[in-house]
Amino acid sequence: MELSDIARAIEDATNRRGIVRRRKEGWLPQILPYTGYGSTSSVHILGRAIMADPQNRPPAILSALPSSAHASFLPEEVSHTLTPMLDLAVHQAEYVQRGFRSFFTTQVGYLRVTVTVNGREYQTRTDRAGYIDFVIPNHGLEPGWHTALLTPATGEPVEAPVMIVSPKTTYGLISDVDDTIVITKLPRAMLAAWNTFVSHTSARKTVPGMAAFYREMLAEHPDAPVFYLSTGAWNTVPALQAFIEANGYPNGPMLFTDWGPTPTGFFRNGQAHKKQQLRNLMITFPNIKWILVGDDGQHDPFLYDEVAREHPRHIRGIALRELEPVEQVLSHGTATALDKRRKDFGRDENDMGEFFRISGGDGNALLRAWRAIRSHTSA
Repeated sequence: MELSDIARAIEDATNRRGIVRRRKEGWLPQILPYTGYGSTSSVHILGRAIMADPQNRPPAILSALPSSAHASFLPEEVSHTLTPMLDLAVHQAEYVQRGFRSFFTTQVGYLRVTVTVNGREYQTRTDRAGYIDFVIPNHGLEPGWHTALLTPATGEPVEAPVMIVSPKTTYGLISDVDDTIVITKLPRAMLAAWNTFVSHTSARKTVPGMAAFYREMLAEHPDAPVFYLSTGAWNTVPALQAFIEANGYPNGPMLFTDWGPTPTGFFRNGQAHKKQQLRNLMITFPNIKWILVGDDGQHDPFLYDEVAREHPRHIRGIALRELEPVEQVLSHGTATALDKRRKDFGRDENDMGEFFRISGGDGNALLRAWRAIRSHTSA
């Protein structure tokens, strides 16, 4: 038996004992809703089931939805007036972090869940780690923001926001998180603990100018979807959602991963996860040309170049934040950026169209490069 199989068996046994213990204490399954997404043809419903104390359960009812595809922006400086989605994210972040629950939750695997979308009920089950990723075809929802109702077999129903993208939309943005919009300056091995256990959004520092850069890129495209694609764990999503809202970044679904042991190893392959999600988005939204935003500290340059080479019709451009020498050391051990760009990028000039690649030390530098491209193409 492989060591990863042993680790999975130990994890499953520990979790089963945890469920029994929590039930004796009066706890019930609770769905943590994530932001779902889809086209007018199909929709992904996302969430996770964990055991929760009914007297101290996270808020999960949305009082309002965003008014556009990527939601309304708060001022670049942190707003002291919470929006409904920010309020929900903040309280969920505080709940899952209290008592180190973010990485030490008792997940409820194989739980029956009823998903209600557009007045229709569908049946599904969580996976072994308690996650829901349920695809509903022919849902009948119009483009815009909606809610799905998730009702566990035992426990209270919750609402999950769902973004439906119009088939006429041709512009979208996919952003990395750590070192791209959040300044970490921590070794990669410590990022999980930092993102999980630092509960206050004010303790996380935004990359200067990055929110303004995103705003300007999206200003002429109110229907453009925004996705946050990361190799980070789903457990960190509530806290990062609060950070995104509080710092004026656009709202959008977050595509993270489960850090538990798998049939092939102790941890999932983060780059394979990113590549798979990028391809899924291109399949789900075939008419959209994406702008990919990341940093040069790890694999983003190589991965983005590879995707642009293989799918030139779907990639509008690449923007990379250049890390400082200290950030490079903490990211991969050397003070200079890893040479991760493909040497055989070689897109045919006829396929280039308006494709661009820009880089800069922060959002302000990227914004200047973006404006230079805009002025050149409009001249």
